[in-house]
Amino acid sequence: MIPKKIISTILSCLLLITVAFAQEKWTTKKANDWYAQQGWLRGCNYQPSTAINQLEMFQAATFDTATINKELGWAQDLGFNVMRVYLHHLLWVSDKEGFKKRLDTYLSISTKHKIKTLFVFFDDCWNDTSWSGTQPAPKPGVHNSGWVRDPGTMIYSHPDTMKVLEAYVKDVLSTFKNDKRILLWDLYNEPGNSGQFDKSMPLLQQVFTWAREINPSQPVSAGIWNNDTRFANLNTFQLANSDIITYHNYSYVNNHQNNIDTLRKYGRPLICTEYMARRNASLFQVIMPLLKKENVGAINWGFVSGKTNTIFAWDTPIKDGREPGLWFHDIYRKDGTPFSKEEVEFIKRITAK
Repeated sequence: MIPKKIISTILSCLLLITVAFAQEKWTTKKANDWYAQQGWLRGCNYQPSTAINQLEMFQAATFDTATINKELGWAQDLGFNVMRVYLHHLLWVSDKEGFKKRLDTYLSISTKHKIKTLFVFFDDCWNDTSWSGTQPAPKPGVHNSGWVRDPGTMIYSHPDTMKVLEAYVKDVLSTFKNDKRILLWDLYNEPGNSGQFDKSMPLLQQVFTWAREINPSQPVSAGIWNNDTRFANLNTFQLANSDIITYHNYSYVNNHQNNIDTLRKYGRPLICTEYMARRNASLFQVIMPLLKKENVGAINWGFVSGKTNTIFAWDTPIKDGREPGLWFHDIYRKDGTPFSKEEVEFIKRITAK
């Protein structure tokens, strides 16, 4: 008979081996084989026109399935097949089961329209303070006036926040880890933004650790978004740990091509999870052909003009709220008419080929 102490030691070793295996990044071959099965990915960052931020999108009182169904129908008609959608941990904290049920409902609607989903967990952009319940009204002419970070700087003043975030991420990942309606998990949007820089590294490292422990069937990533040397440590970590390389680029086609060429050396599939700012000449007509030629996923910012006010540029508010002559982001008005008919016709042509 084998002594209990030896059996316990063997079991402990097996557990450590299992955890270590689960925490491994996808091999290059696995990542490329997965990507080859997806076809050319194209879509947008999606926020329904009736929601000012992530919280208003998914809270029970404002979860607008009629608008989501209508707008995703327009996306399907454009030939889009993926949407990038932001979450927020307060949705889970205030209503765990209801939140997950609404995620399932959203996924059912998107699947009806033949659209897969890329969920985003954390975000360092825009307003630092967030709360459950009624969200603020949009500020006239101000881009993303009600968008909120997750978790924001409260993580530094509330020591238990990291435990809550761990429970949140692991629960959501465990619930949907084998859901084929989900394309990819974007673990952290623009870490280090809002002047945080390396302060965001602990949460970035932790969210990858939590994801590897759950070991979802979908790939995980955190997108490169800024080449400033102050983000060097974050960029190095993101590239070293992402299964699929994701990135943001709001610049003209030459800069975007250089961005792709630089990231190609890692030998992994590329998905651009943010592009298209008309003022910057990051246009559908010039960027989509490049991304299609390079077999890079194309996910632009903005879809239907609404509460997020993303037709206005980041740094040029229009105080009286009048519509700018050149929209910064977004494709459609709330009634389904496009900002540019020529633009919509182009998107339909390129996605149909």
